[in-house]
Amino acid sequence: MQKVKLPIKIDPVRCAAKRLDYQGIVEAKHMTRLVESSNGIVGDIEADLSFFTDPQGLVVMQGTASVTLIVECQRCSGEFEYHCKSEFSYTPLLRNTIEDELPESYELIQLDENGEFDLNELIEDELILSLPIVAMHPLEECPMAGAQMTWGEIDPADERPNPFAVLTSLKRK
Repeated sequence: MQKVKLPIKIDPVRCAAKRLDYQGIVEAKHMTRLVESSNGIVGDIEADLSFFTDPQGLVVMQGTASVTLIVECQRCSGEFEYHCKSEFSYTPLLRNTIEDELPESYELIQLDENGEFDLNELIEDELILSLPIVAMHPLEECPMAGAQMTWGEIDPADERPNPFAVLTSLKRK
C-alpha cells in the first residue's frame, strides 16, 4: 500500500462524523523542531489516525506516529539511529465539552477559528515528547559501556569555622 501525504489542517468533528481513518506520511522538512532536537531524521514520519465518536459522545482522534532519528549517545558521543514512536488520543475543546468529565486518556486540543488544528504541529509535539531524556546506545552496542570512567578526585573542603558556633554558646546561657 502506498503511503500518501497527510493533510496539514484537519477538522476533527467532520472527520469523526465520517469515521475517517488516515494512513500516511508527513515529510521530514515540515518537522524543524524535531530536527533541532536530534541530529537528523531518517526518512519521513509515518502516521496512522482514526477519528470517531466515543460512547460519551466525545469526538476522538487516536493515532500513532513513528520515525527513525539520528541521536547522539550521551555515554560515548557517537551517533546512532533511534526509532521514535508515539501513541496519542485527543478530543477537541468544543463549547459543550466539560473538562472535568473527560477521561484521563484524552488530551484536549485547541481548534482554530475554522474548527481545525495543525496536524503537523501535533505530530511533531508528540514525537518530541517521546524522545529519550538521555539517549544512549544499547549496552551491547556502545563502545564505552564496559570502560571504567573516572572523572578525577574531589579536593577536600576547606576547614572553616562554623558560622553558627557562636549560637551554641548563647544557647547554654
